[in-house]
Amino acid sequence: MREKKIRETRLRYGSKTKTRVMSTVIVFVLIVCSVIMLTPVVIMITTALKTQTEIFQIPPRLFPSIPQFSNYVKIFTDLNYFHYFLNSLFIAVFVVVGTLISSSLVAFGFFRYKTKGSGVLFLIVIATLMIPYPAVMIPEYILFNKLRWVNTYLPLIVPAFFGSAYMIFLLRQFFSTISNELFDAARIDGCGEFRCYWNIAVPLSKTALAVVAIFSFLWNWDDLLSPVIYLSDQKLFTLPVFLSGLGSRYRIPPWNLNMAAATITVLPAIILFIFCQKYFVEGIVTTGIKG
Repeated sequence: MREKKIRETRLRYGSKTKTRVMSTVIVFVLIVCSVIMLTPVVIMITTALKTQTEIFQIPPRLFPSIPQFSNYVKIFTDLNYFHYFLNSLFIAVFVVVGTLISSSLVAFGFFRYKTKGSGVLFLIVIATLMIPYPAVMIPEYILFNKLRWVNTYLPLIVPAFFGSAYMIFLLRQFFSTISNELFDAARIDGCGEFRCYWNIAVPLSKTALAVVAIFSFLWNWDDLLSPVIYLSDQKLFTLPVFLSGLGSRYRIPPWNLNMAAATITVLPAIILFIFCQKYFVEGIVTTGIKG
């Protein structure tokens, strides 16, 4: 009996030791991955505070001898950064609004109206995700050129009001977790389908809608290809286009100014994620509960 207790004690302590070792290994791996991920960010921030001479110094130094905060002033005074910032913000806001309205309406329709052929139609919508953008890039440009929308913001904003396949899928998955009894009770009380959508589905889907808003904002905020295709007037340029062409203005690219502009450019995305992190995590988790 005594030997049995000793054996059980050894097994218990052995399992605890294995658990501690595994936890230590996991923490170590996470720390290493975090350092690798944050290294480019640290280099970007420190480069933004250097002079041109320090950037090309050999051997290179990570931190500047004297931080040059004047670099941030120069991008606003000399490079008109705030103008391009407003351009990007203007487009991003309209894209987010258009995506939220159109994708939520379409997703609600797929969730509520399960008629013959609706499943096939939903699969067709999802199948469009597999079409690479270069395959439709030229036809889209021809269409917008015929409409005389080239060199305007319309090609960047209007498509958002026709829904996004991925966002439709995301919201439909979330709507599927809402009990149909709520909508049946609302219909008995005289609510139409739009009131069911606006008064029931939308308030109960704040987390999923927050995820859609965050994704739409980030994808549009970082988009370089579409503005390059459709915008030729420099006054209409967005931040990605401005940053990509900043080096061509000078004989020697001002990497310190470029990194300063890039640092400020990523701040809205970071701030958005910090304040919406709760909704973002909840939305990602709950959209996959029910198919």
